[in-house]
Amino acid sequence: MGWSVGYDDNWKRDIGYGVPSICDHPGCQVAIDRGLSFVCGGDPYGGEHGCGLYFCREHLTYAGDCRDNAQLCKHCYAGKGNTYSPTPDTPEWIHHKATHASWAQWRAEQEAAGGD
Repeated sequence: MGWSVGYDDNWKRDIGYGVPSICDHPGCQVAIDRGLSFVCGGDPYGGEHGCGLYFCREHLTYAGDCRDNAQLCKHCYAGKGNTYSPTPDTPEWIHHKATHASWAQWRAEQEAAGGD
């Protein structure tokens, strides 16, 4: 199974290393992707210890052995739980989904369901 593109039902957005994004830390504009290298918790959807949002290297900290050495955002590292909001999709990703042939079936399904 690949993690190029998937969907996170919790945050209601596309995830995976094939999804361009920016860091979810407020005010940060660092370009990343929504792959495992950048996810708080180190596992899809955040795993056992993280919130599942995506952060640049500056905004991730490795927890110690007590939390499986997971990479965590500052709030999860401090045990405060998630208080960040996810950043919106990048214009690049929105354009890709709206125009690329690989997304034609998804667009047709969305239109049939009355979604966006």
